[in-house]
Amino acid sequence: MMPRVKLDVQMIMQAAADIADKEGLDEVTLASLSKKLGIRSPSLYNHVDGLNGVRHKLALYGMKQLNEALTYAAIGRAQDEAIHEIAQAYIRFAREHPGLYDALVRMPDWNDEETNKVARLPVDLLVRVLQAYGLEGDAAIHTVRGLHSLLHGFASLEQTGNFNIPIDPDYSLQLLIDFFLKGIRAYGNEMES
Repeated sequence: MMPRVKLDVQMIMQAAADIADKEGLDEVTLASLSKKLGIRSPSLYNHVDGLNGVRHKLALYGMKQLNEALTYAAIGRAQDEAIHEIAQAYIRFAREHPGLYDALVRMPDWNDEETNKVARLPVDLLVRVLQAYGLEGDAAIHTVRGLHSLLHGFASLEQTGNFNIPIDPDYSLQLLIDFFLKGIRAYGNEMES
């Protein structure tokens, strides 16, 4: 007889993230989770609503983890330094947690109120950082979308092996952010005119 494991959602999400990061998101199943946790699959239903529930919670868990990394990167920094640190934290998260990053991109339930609330946190962080460039309102949101697109594109291309030329990708990221910063400075000056 298997010893009883005191299970909670946090334990399930940590196990799911570990499987996703090591084996890929598609390997996160109720069977693989129950095996990793040393429980029977039906025990998971006390905490999650089947595989769809696991995927939804995993996406939310990933969003929260990424937001923590971005927030920590921004602490005590402003303008260019803040943007560079946030960008590096984003890419580092995608590198260190490829399965969890995949989950937060592919699996969110946008009809869920908590998902939308958590997804808004990094946007709010970046909007605050962009105020120093004179960007507010719609201009700030457009800029956040641009930075998110840049970072997600970089992370996705790197994860799929598209950066196979032996040149330092971290330096490429630095240059890319420098180009982006020149653009937002010009955009901010244009908004002030």
